[in-house]
Amino acid sequence: MTRKILTGLLIAVVAGVVIALFVSPFVAAQALIRAARTGDAAGLERQVDFPAFRASLKSELNARAALEIRDRARGDAGLTALGMLIAPSLVDGAVDNFVTPQAIAAMVRSGEKPEPERPVPSPDTPAEPKDRLHQAWAYRGMNTFTVTLTRRDRPDDALVLIMERRGPFAWKLAGVDLTPDPMG
Repeated sequence: MTRKILTGLLIAVVAGVVIALFVSPFVAAQALIRAARTGDAAGLERQVDFPAFRASLKSELNARAALEIRDRARGDAGLTALGMLIAPSLVDGAVDNFVTPQAIAAMVRSGEKPEPERPVPSPDTPAEPKDRLHQAWAYRGMNTFTVTLTRRDRPDDALVLIMERRGPFAWKLAGVDLTPDPMG
């Protein structure tokens, strides 16, 4: 009888841990969104890995700027080369200066995607009404989870936030994916 109770207890504990591991990124994502909507800077600081987020945003914006420079230069190799030299330093400086808890809050509550010329929305950007901002969540792996925010008025322009595991049950916003979805 005691053996059955211990086995049942062990199964319950293992099931509880597995469920907690599965649910933890959803809880972290909701905490991030709630902190952004309420303007809780301290809450956002706990939910965001700022160095990793800045590095990810720089990489994404530099790639996007390179595409735009090539498109706008229209084959002018000199102009393309000049743009490729200048753009990364401009993007890096802008991201370093403007990525703050308030800017991330504005990005999350508005669902606005960063652009090379405007890396983050203005901190006073109003929140998009909840019924006009669709949220989707998905695992990209055991340690990577995405929160996709899509505005109803711009369904093809989704903001994909990347959360990474920072412990068994801890997750932090560590990046952004600005590339278009090849399946969409």
